[in-house]
Amino acid sequence: MAMTRCMILLIVACGCFAAQGAQFSTSESVSKNPIRRIVTMLQNLQKKVEAEGEEAADLHKKFLCQCETGVADLETGIADAEAKGADAAAATKEGSGQKAQLESDLASHKADRQGAKDAIAAATGIREKEAGTFAAYNAESSANLEAMEKAIAAIEKGAGGSFLQTSAAQTLTALVQSKREMNDGVREEITAFLTEGDQSEASGEILGVLKQLHDEFTADLKDATATENAAIKSFDELVAAKKKEIEALTAAIEDKMTRLGELGVQLAELNNAGGDAAGSLEDNKKFLADLKKACASAQAEYDAVSKERAAELLALADTVKFLNSDDALELFKKTLPSASASFLQVQVQESAMRARALALLRNSHSARFDFIALALHGKKGGMEKVVKMIDEMVVTLKKEQQDDDAKKDYCAAEFDSSDDKKKGLERDVSDNEKAMEDAEESIATLKDEIKALQKAIKDLDKSVAEATEQRKEENAAHQELMASNTAAKELIGVAKNRMNKFYNPKLYVAPAKRELTEEERIAVNMGETLAPTPAPGGISGTGISALQKKSEESTGVIALMDMLIAELDKEMTVSSTEEKDAQGDYETAMEDSKAKRADDSKTLEDKQSALADTEGAFQGHKDDHTSNSKELMETNKYIAGLHGECDWLVQNFEQRKEARAGEVDALGKAKAILSGADYSLLQTRSLRRKM
Repeated sequence: MAMTRCMILLIVACGCFAAQGAQFSTSESVSKNPIRRIVTMLQNLQKKVEAEGEEAADLHKKFLCQCETGVADLETGIADAEAKGADAAAATKEGSGQKAQLESDLASHKADRQGAKDAIAAATGIREKEAGTFAAYNAESSANLEAMEKAIAAIEKGAGGSFLQTSAAQTLTALVQSKREMNDGVREEITAFLTEGDQSEASGEILGVLKQLHDEFTADLKDATATENAAIKSFDELVAAKKKEIEALTAAIEDKMTRLGELGVQLAELNNAGGDAAGSLEDNKKFLADLKKACASAQAEYDAVSKERAAELLALADTVKFLNSDDALELFKKTLPSASASFLQVQVQESAMRARALALLRNSHSARFDFIALALHGKKGGMEKVVKMIDEMVVTLKKEQQDDDAKKDYCAAEFDSSDDKKKGLERDVSDNEKAMEDAEESIATLKDEIKALQKAIKDLDKSVAEATEQRKEENAAHQELMASNTAAKELIGVAKNRMNKFYNPKLYVAPAKRELTEEERIAVNMGETLAPTPAPGGISGTGISALQKKSEESTGVIALMDMLIAELDKEMTVSSTEEKDAQGDYETAMEDSKAKRADDSKTLEDKQSALADTEGAFQGHKDDHTSNSKELMETNKYIAGLHGECDWLVQNFEQRKEARAGEVDALGKAKAILSGADYSLLQTRSLRRKM
């Protein structure tokens, strides 16, 4: 291109001299060598090109400095922003975790505080109820004890008649009537004493029973008082502990609410700052990409211009060297017209036209023109044949340009469609991979949940079996207790009846005729062994006193038997109540366990069904991923082949188009020369149109 430009300048200069040769009036202008003027013009052009190159280099250096500084600053700013963004994200994540923990702790503290308040309220209600019960019991027991003390004192002093007139006697009467555990005979004797003031021989027995009752009531009241004091102490300790707990929880709640508010403000500030930083970061990244692209484009343009400028300077230097050579000067002396002659009078011979056309075609540096150049070398061939070859070459060049245009459009369309297809497949592959990851995570979660449910069902079944076994053992223990207590009651009843037969015949009950049990036979034998032997001398004298003394002692024994029977009845009642409650709790637990097992089994079935569906979906995503990956690979192969087919054409399209246009232009000029046109005038007009 640069060489063509130099040749154009050379020819234009020659044309100018030819057109203006007739106007040179002075001998100095006519006699001056035109080649020297051409060399001077070329040297001036060379200096101008060099000056333009230096100016462009200086501007490019400043531009590169700005690019490097700007890119470095943007990269540093982006790195800092990304680091800050990462720190802010980490801080936000940590703060969110702290916030969730604080909210959980706050809810737990509030629930615990409310639980402590509820515990105090419940304990207060129970304590008030217990205190009322104890107060009533204490008042009643104190009145009963006072009545018994007065009765004991009156009996010991022999003032039973005066005692009957007091309110203590009425209290004692009510106590004896309500005392279920007391022997009926003793109750009748005490009642008779309290109502009739009987001072018979039974007063000693009554006194013993009253003292025994007094001791029992005193002991019971002492135990109840100790229990009440322990309950009060426990209640006070519980209330004090719960109040301390409430105070600590209140302080913790206030502290966590304060921290939660501060943390919420920090998170809001971090979110706002993160949003602003993210927007600024995206803008900086986009600006950095645009800047790098602009810098790279400017560098490429500068390299291309510098390369072309260097080629132009080389062409100019070669042209000046060529024109200044001795051979060229000697040749120009022979070929150029003398000072007295005019270019307009020079006759253009056919050989000169061939040489000029041949030189023009050779300067185009195209192998296409070899046959045309060969035809121009020939001496016998006419101009018509060469002109025809030129016309055919022009048609060929235009056809090639049309093919290149069509090929470029085809490549552009194929690249666009293939790239769209590639992006779509890449999105599909990415979506498949994400779906596979989600499915794998869901499968793992479902397997863990299924495993947990299976373990829960197994543990529940084990707990049910253990509870059933325990219930059986408890029921067996209850049945054994009831059987043993019943047998003990019957045995004590037989013994009591046997003693009544001797000591209290009126209370004796003859047993029905039946086969005696082993316990009853033992009791009968014991009764016969313990039967009193009549004293010598009949019933008079000391024998009667001994019999009376034993009768008094037997009354206490019978009373103890009654108390034992009452204790056994109480134990059986408590055991029956506990058995009933335990059976109810067991049945409730079994119902709850049955419902929970049904729910867990239904949930397990749902989880297993969901697992099967998820595994099926995973396989579907996997198949789609394989298919899309294969299609993406084929698309990449096609794009790679398309690059091999089109890259060279696309990259060199403009150069080929420009070179082909230069060839067409050269062929047109050669044809014009061969057709007899004034080539110098033609070049001058062409240059003027370009300028």
